[in-house]
Parts: sequence; structure tokens; C-alpha cells
Amino acid sequence: MHHSRAGKFALAATALVALAGGFVGVGAAAASTVSADTTGETYVIGTDTTFAPFEYREDGELTGIDMDLVRDIAASQGFSVEIKSLGFDAALQALQSNQVDGVIAGMSITDERQLIFDFSDPYFDSGVQMAVAEDNAEITGYDDLAGETVVAKRGSEGETFANSISAEYGFTVKALADSATMYDDVKAGNSVAVFDDYPVLAYGINQNNGLKSVTEKEQGSSYGFAVNKGQNPELLAAFNTGLAELKAGGEYQDILDKYLDAPAASSDTSFFGLLADSMPALMKGLGLTLLATGLSILIALVLGVLFGFFTVSESRILRGISTIYVSIFRGTPLLVQAFFFYFGLPQLTGQSIDVLTAGVLTLSLNAGAYMTEIVRGGIQSVDAGQTEAGRSLGLGYVTTMRRVVLPQAVKIMTPSFINQFVMTLKDTSLLAVIGFAELTYQGQQIYASNFRTGETLLIVAALYFIVINLLTMLSNKLDKRFNK
Repeated sequence: MHHSRAGKFALAATALVALAGGFVGVGAAAASTVSADTTGETYVIGTDTTFAPFEYREDGELTGIDMDLVRDIAASQGFSVEIKSLGFDAALQALQSNQVDGVIAGMSITDERQLIFDFSDPYFDSGVQMAVAEDNAEITGYDDLAGETVVAKRGSEGETFANSISAEYGFTVKALADSATMYDDVKAGNSVAVFDDYPVLAYGINQNNGLKSVTEKEQGSSYGFAVNKGQNPELLAAFNTGLAELKAGGEYQDILDKYLDAPAASSDTSFFGLLADSMPALMKGLGLTLLATGLSILIALVLGVLFGFFTVSESRILRGISTIYVSIFRGTPLLVQAFFFYFGLPQLTGQSIDVLTAGVLTLSLNAGAYMTEIVRGGIQSVDAGQTEAGRSLGLGYVTTMRRVVLPQAVKIMTPSFINQFVMTLKDTSLLAVIGFAELTYQGQQIYASNFRTGETLLIVAALYFIVINLLTMLSNKLDKRFNK
């Protein structure tokens, strides 16, 4: 991360509230006079995950208009970029919490966002279109939407436009996180229409997403590259300089033509073709899922045993500490914990934290709280007479616990430990919201570009099912071997 991220940070609560969307950055005019001295620097750039043709994955690699632009500009201006694919909401939170230096994600330059971020010169003039399911002959324009529900992407130009005409035409707007999910919502009949940026909609229709556009393009805002207000002015100036050079040299138009001129649909549309294409990325995601699960379970086991003994301790202080720990992590949602550790903690401490560390912290502390209760329940389920018998034989408290109580308690606790292990493995899927590239995240990347949501999720679910059952069988065998 570039050195300029240090400084005064907002309260961590801002990072959690930011999910509501609808905010961001400031005009580029102030940055235009700054010397673009970025040579040799490395900047971390946040982006969306599912906004083809601006950013999407092809053969496992991030590509698209935004990705080509920022990489070509970086090369021409002598700096390097590290791309973090987070999702739109998460990217904006990451920028505000200084986890990234800038965001390029097909983001419209609006007055509200210019209160918070500095924007580059516009690099694309967008617009909004409405689409319905291919077989829908009833909705042909805005006049047919009375009493209906439409869908738009949260925080997007499409949502703003839909809300601006909703009262006039008498329809309700609901917001979802990404284009692929919105299109599926319309095809499922939960919404009658979708409002989306016209190039994104055109790309999806070309990829056989099952929709058709029924309105002309409405004039929308321009897209811009954003940094935090008053921060990284040299990066913004370098982006503007590089963008102007790309436009002057013709490379800018080449990039647009590459992605906007009728992109070719996938040649192999069979299920097995999808399986073959998806497997490399899904295996990478599965590896990260198992890594995060393994690390989290080991840490959670230590925490569970430690705080479990605190819970049954004769010390009121230790019991109090354990009670507070368990209450906090059992009493708050896992997603809130993930957002806090990845977005909120850096704002409080001024230190960035990588996504794997944030994910493991979230899972291990959460699972540790449940394991604490498993340990407490296991120990207390051993008949109190066992402890009294050990003490009457002259054994001390520690020796009685180690020799008499724990061997019996472990047999009682093991099935619950196995169950918690499985729960933690499944909980890794929630880390997709902070950009952790585990199995579910990889699945989202795949159907975001090919729009074959049902088939992709079926493959992902099958992989979870196989791995969880294999690990459960292994755990049960170990249980029988050590707890005869």
C-alpha cells in the first residue's frame, strides 16, 4: 500500500454503515495541478467483482475496460497497481478505511459522492436502460410498470434513475448487490424489470442472460477513478495524464472497441464445458477455503479450551472474562464481525490488515466462542461425584481435571467439535463479501461473466458437499480411534 494512507481515520462505525451505499468522492480539478510524481510507487486499487464489461474474470484473471485502463495508465506513468476485487460496496468501504488507495469500478461521478472522494477526469459516459425477461411481452416501457417491482444495483446510476421515476409511474424499486443476481431476479419473476448501465446490460444480453432491453438509453453520469478526498493527489494527477495520453494515442478507443463491439458469447455452452472452464478457479477457491478453515479451527480450539476452563473456574474474574467474550461473539452476526475486522479495525488502529488475516480473525474468534460453550458443557456434564472422588483420593484440582474429568469430557465434546468444524468451513462462504477469494467468491466471479448462475452454484454446492462429507468421515474415524 502506498505510504500516504497514514493520517486521521474516521470511526469504525462508518465502515459498517457504509454498506448502505450512495456516497463517494470529489472533482478532479483540484488535483489537475499536482505533479504526477508516481514513478516507482505501488498503489492498491479496489474494484467491483461483477460489472462486465468493465471488470470481470476471464480464465481466472480480472479483465475489462477498467482493468485495461488502470493497468495501461500505470505502465505509462511509471507506477504499479495491485488490484483488489472486492465488490462495489466493499470497495468503497475499503477506500474510506484506507485499505486501498483508489477505486475504479464503473463508478458514476455524482454530487453526493464528490463530498467524500476526489474524482479523476471522466473516462466513460454512461447511461441507463431497462430490460425485462425475454418472454415478457407485457412490459414494453415505463407506462407498464404500475404496481410492479423493479430491481437495480445498490448505489448505482440505475438505482438513482429508477427511484427518480418510481413515483411518476407507480412502481417499487429494490436494490441488489450485482448484475448477475439482478438478472436472475427478473428471470425468476420476483421483479418485472431491471435498470442497469447500458453497456453492462448489452454485454449480459449478448452472453444470453435471458433478458431483452425495452427502452432507449437514458443519459447518465460519467464514470471516474476515485481517491479519498485530499489524499493521493499525485495518483489522481497521474491517472488524468495517462488517460489523456491514451485518448490522444488512440489506445483508449481501442480498449472501448475491444469490449463494447459485440463481445463473443461462449462457444461451449454445455454443462461439462462450464465444469471444465470453472474447475481451475474453483479449486483455487477451495484451497483458500480449507486454509482459512484449518487456521481458524486451530485458533478456535485453543480459545475454546482456554475460555472453557475460565468458565468453570473458581475465579469470578476469569468467569467474567469468558462470559464477556462469549456474549460478544455469539451475540453479533458473523458478517458484522467480518466488516469490523477488515474495514473498521484499520480505521481505529491506522494499520491495514490483509483479507486472509481478517477472515481468520473473524472465523476463529466466532468459532472459539461456540467452542467455549462446548468445553463448558462437556466438563459440567461429567458427574460431580467424579471430581469429589478424585479430590477425596488426595488429587489436586488440576490433576483431578486432567486425569479424571477431561478424559470423560472429551468423549462428550468430540461430536460437537466435529459439528463446529463443519459449520466453520461453511461460514467461510460469508467472507466473499470482503473479497476473500474462497470457493463461493470464485463461483460468483464465474457466473458474473457467463450468467449461468444455477449451474455454477450447483457445482459450488457439490464441491462443498463432497469436501464436508469427506472431512466428516475422517473426523468420525479419528473420534472412534481415540475415544474407544
